[in-house]
Amino acid sequence: MPPPSTALPPMLINRELSLLEFNQRVLAQAQDRSVPLLERLRFLCISSSNLDEFFEIRVAGVKQRLENSPHLVSPDGSSPAAQLEAIHARATRLVADQYACLDEQLLPELADAGLALLPREALGPVHSWLASYFEREIEPVLSPLALDPSRPFPRIQNKSLNFVVRLEGEDAYGREATLAIVQAPRSLPRVVPLPEQSGGAQRFVLLSTIIEEFVPRLFDGMRVLECHPFRLTRNSDLFVDEEEAEDLRRALEGELAQRRYGAAVRLEVSLDCPRDLIDFLARQFALGETDLYRVPSPVNLHRLSALHELAARDDLKYPPFAASLPRRLNDAPDMFAAIRQSDLLLHHPFQSFAPVVDFLRQAATDPAVLAIKQTLYRTGGDSAIVDALVKAANAGKDVTVVIELRARFDEQANIELSDRLQEAGAHVMYGVVGFKTHAKLAMVVRREAGGIRRYCHLGTGNYHSRTARTYTDYGLLTCDPDIGQDVHEVFLQLTSLTRAPRLSCLLQSPFELQRAMIAKLEREIAHAAAGRPARVILKVNALVEPESIDALCRASQAGVQVDLIVRGVCALRPGVPGYSERVRVRSVVGRFLEHSRVCWFANGGDAEIFCSSADWMERNFFRRVEISFPIRRPKYRDRILRDLEAYLSDDTQAWSLGADGQYSRVPRGDGPPRCAQLELLEAYTAGRPREE
Repeated sequence: MPPPSTALPPMLINRELSLLEFNQRVLAQAQDRSVPLLERLRFLCISSSNLDEFFEIRVAGVKQRLENSPHLVSPDGSSPAAQLEAIHARATRLVADQYACLDEQLLPELADAGLALLPREALGPVHSWLASYFEREIEPVLSPLALDPSRPFPRIQNKSLNFVVRLEGEDAYGREATLAIVQAPRSLPRVVPLPEQSGGAQRFVLLSTIIEEFVPRLFDGMRVLECHPFRLTRNSDLFVDEEEAEDLRRALEGELAQRRYGAAVRLEVSLDCPRDLIDFLARQFALGETDLYRVPSPVNLHRLSALHELAARDDLKYPPFAASLPRRLNDAPDMFAAIRQSDLLLHHPFQSFAPVVDFLRQAATDPAVLAIKQTLYRTGGDSAIVDALVKAANAGKDVTVVIELRARFDEQANIELSDRLQEAGAHVMYGVVGFKTHAKLAMVVRREAGGIRRYCHLGTGNYHSRTARTYTDYGLLTCDPDIGQDVHEVFLQLTSLTRAPRLSCLLQSPFELQRAMIAKLEREIAHAAAGRPARVILKVNALVEPESIDALCRASQAGVQVDLIVRGVCALRPGVPGYSERVRVRSVVGRFLEHSRVCWFANGGDAEIFCSSADWMERNFFRRVEISFPIRRPKYRDRILRDLEAYLSDDTQAWSLGADGQYSRVPRGDGPPRCAQLELLEAYTAGRPREE
């Protein structure tokens, strides 16, 4: 009897629909009454922001394929046209759920808690205050644009707030007025706090509500019949022909200027907007019915995130926590001495990111340090990491920084920090043409009594102090000579483009990482055949690469238990008899964004663990520079396995993927509820684990 077929197209889940399902799970946090109220609002805003990016990048890409290669099918067998139809149907349901959550749950509960967002019909008591505010703060920066044959439809920026206004009467020149467009500049706050009432209650009004109420003041002598907000989403993916560009930075800067006016991909209009105005707007942007989303006000839910900061209500937010330090660092100001004692494994945000910053700060001032080399993908503004690199360069140390200019939506920030580093005298490289540098590496070269020693930090997340407080990631501080030599070779390759020798312990994309992971899966298959312990636990943000999925399913068919913890997109369909019946897929969505990438292999009883900057996607395996690093210290391997088992036991924030491609909440067990993130937070706060 032939082995079960692993033909992939009918078995894979569509990537775009899987991403929409992830946003549904994020929205479920907003619907969960066990989550603090203002955090629920924040989850709603995150779901909305994620959906914006989905249209800007993913839907834009499908539309381009429809135009250029309409018969090219995705790995799951869907044509671009079929994908757009399915996306519209699924996104429409998601958007309806978002607004139902806002209108039926969050706004009433916020009002009951003393935080009221006033609708237009409730403005009476504050009308005079708002009229003064409009005259003083809003009207001076508005430029209403009447439409006539000499005034073409204005350019609409990506995701900007706009209003289409229907007019009646004559304009100043005696002509019949019909339509106008009012654009709200980004400089105006989208949420306006009102004067406080007695008793501490806070009230707020949306900018869109204020403009709708007072828009007639912009059209003296004419009558405003209707005013409807709308928002346009555009293709925001940048295209730079790196092979042709003489100066990548200059070419990228030119593209950034055009990002706000990419091809239109989605039109959002208010629910009460009449059909003729909708059709008029759609024609201006060459959009069809599957690009249209009619929503209740406001047209941009993400703007409500300002309420989280404006509301002075800590009781409605997650309680603050103090990230812990490894015991070895509590009374050890010398980072290099602490690392020489043995490797340090950090688990953010439960453990502080401060040791990584201190590592580079100490390197910047230590006279024994000769050189610092680092990759930077995202750092955020006012970065302590960049400050340390600038200080080191100013002190005369040899500082080399590989900056990825094409980190999506951080391009301008990375251009600016490259200027700052170059002005300080650092060597700044922009990575490799055709390959994004996504690896998270820092190396400090220090002269010591025994000779040159390399100290390294390798991580699964970015060098970004703010996201390190909300993203779960692992970071390894080590002076292991084998790892140090490999990191040295990787930096030589990135800066000189020389062919690196085979690395001794690190795995690197775009070279051997994917092949190595598949080889390790084949090894588990061999262990299973020999009756030895065989199991795989993989934790990633996305799993879509077909060959890797095929290898995971072949392992399942061979008797290997495969447990996948996939936060977002998962194209593997688990639990299919004869194909993936020993594959279990779960997603954990909670207070912290699951971001760490970890591969655990039972390896016949001699367990092996790799942490990585790479997800299991084509781009990470073949079009990016990524690093996967081993965890060699046995106690750290045990610790990471305990962490993974906590996620696999979670019955509070975990979702399970079924063979039908649908996610369902993991049912509560018989014992006390299990929440992996909370358990880790409590353990680290209490000073565990103690193997430091």
